[in-house]
Amino acid sequence: MGEISTINWYPGHMTKARRMMQEDIKLIDLVIELLDARVPLSSRNPDIDDLAKNKSRLILLNKADLADNRKTKLWTAYFEEKGFFVVTLDSRSRGGMKAVQEEIMKACKAKIERDLKRGIKNRPVRAMVVGIPNVGKSTFINSFAGKAAAKTGNKPGVTKGKQWIRLNKQVELLDTPGILWPKFEDQTVGMRLAMIGSIRNEILNLDEVAQSLIRNLRSQYPGALKERYEIEEDGEDYEILAAIAASRNWLVKGGEPDYNKAVNVVLEEFRDGKLGKITLEEPEKIQSER
Repeated sequence: MGEISTINWYPGHMTKARRMMQEDIKLIDLVIELLDARVPLSSRNPDIDDLAKNKSRLILLNKADLADNRKTKLWTAYFEEKGFFVVTLDSRSRGGMKAVQEEIMKACKAKIERDLKRGIKNRPVRAMVVGIPNVGKSTFINSFAGKAAAKTGNKPGVTKGKQWIRLNKQVELLDTPGILWPKFEDQTVGMRLAMIGSIRNEILNLDEVAQSLIRNLRSQYPGALKERYEIEEDGEDYEILAAIAASRNWLVKGGEPDYNKAVNVVLEEFRDGKLGKITLEEPEKIQSER
């Protein structure tokens, strides 16, 4: 599995972010947690349940347009059984935002009723938005607010600082930097996060990540690689990468297949959804893995 399990990717601003969250949670009615629908469990920060104890919880299965619909339904049921409110969305589109607003109000119904009994009217629900880097937090906030309310970027860990964002009369959001745990105790988690792009490419062995992705695709989505690259899915994982390069006529000097180009393109095309709607985790299988 390479060196992903030994990487300590925990920049200083993330340690600070966790401290800020511990302070800010007292002001919060609701924690909105963004997960990547392709790896819902691997993209959860284990600290969140502890930090958000006794708060209403809403999970957004983001990038659902890139995920396997059947497995997304299984994950929705899994989280609902645990007492979370759940919405699936593609954060680049404003289509799911009405559903998010409705679930926020449902999740905070008891709080709103308590306020009314105390004679407090129209106090906005205060929500904290959390998620690991590159899961689409800032893009979601922009879509929800209908304007560029938070700085966004494609590189993991780009969002810094914190801000309150008044979305409407009913909801205020506190944006927080994405936080990732300091060590990957489980190598599979680290590898899956590497596949979806939540860890900077610069600190990864991309060859191993691409081979691991190919292994997952062959077992869970047989035929996906054959359809996209017009190759047979036989042989070792590295041989398949070489076959992809040869099939696309990506060659280096001497006419050899450009293996590195295949590594980069396969990862990029998986992340962009060009290999099909793919989810790498299922609730039942994850429980047996653990």
